[in-house]
Amino acid sequence: MKTHLPTRAFGQTGMQITKLGIGAWAMGGNMWGPQDDAESMAAIRHAIDSGINWIDTAAVYGNGHSEAVIGEALAGLPADQRPLVFTKGGIVRDENGQNPRRIGERKHLRQELENSLKRLKVEVIDLYQLHWPSDDVPLEDYWANMLELKAEGKVRHVGLSNHDEGQLARAEALGHVETLQPPFSMIRRESAAKILPWCAEHGTGVICYSPMQAGLLTGTMTAERVAAMPDNDWRKNSPEFQGEKLAANLKLAESLKPIAEKHGTSVSSVALAWCHAWPGLTATIVGARSPAQVDGWIDAASLELDAADLEVIAKAIETTGAGQGPARA
Repeated sequence: MKTHLPTRAFGQTGMQITKLGIGAWAMGGNMWGPQDDAESMAAIRHAIDSGINWIDTAAVYGNGHSEAVIGEALAGLPADQRPLVFTKGGIVRDENGQNPRRIGERKHLRQELENSLKRLKVEVIDLYQLHWPSDDVPLEDYWANMLELKAEGKVRHVGLSNHDEGQLARAEALGHVETLQPPFSMIRRESAAKILPWCAEHGTGVICYSPMQAGLLTGTMTAERVAAMPDNDWRKNSPEFQGEKLAANLKLAESLKPIAEKHGTSVSSVALAWCHAWPGLTATIVGARSPAQVDGWIDAASLELDAADLEVIAKAIETTGAGQGPARA
């Protein structure tokens, strides 16, 4: 689709993507509390209308429900208005989103892909990613399976998610790792140490997930909101949402407000623009459950933080003690 927003080359894939993409995990519903499908579809369409040109999901999000919602939201759109669609396979959970199993077996991956194609209502998926390292299949075998799917034309590009630099090197020896999807945010910064440099060196595009750390870096999260989350919201059991870590994370988010005011934007947009400033990172995957949430971060598609902003943030990270990993590029 055409977009008025700035784009970046996505590794060596030939795809030019906006710095923000729609993240559809919460649209699955089963791990984030109740979610209205109509609101999900409205958020997708609003993001597209705002210029976002790609969306990322996975078969396991709501056990297929997220993909089905996307398929319905995109159905009937003319080809020049359709965003790129990225999805992932290789992990299954029970109906409550618990007891994950990481499966890389050839027959399973092929069936997962067929199911994703049907739910998304497409003939070819733009990017297919292996969600996690398999529990029972060697990396060399499951990466060969992924390369085979690309060779057959069922997917245009293949990538990995949640793999470290050593695993990336093993896969690269068999066939180019076109993309990687790691966790990365102002709080979870470990990928900046070795993974992002490896990807930059090897021409691997990087789209990170949880760049606002599941809402902690929006400037609107509070301890009271965390306490009131539904029992099936996975964040209630996350260490970053508990005790001293939660307090440090909220202080870090608070420290971003002067920078947001300086640029006339939101804390969310500052958190995202910080990610975009890191060498080796192509773009961020940003969750949205309503059109209003899209409006809360869309500025980050073009926001550029200056050196003074980045230094203030680095000092705030060090002062609060929030998160782990390098504070400066």
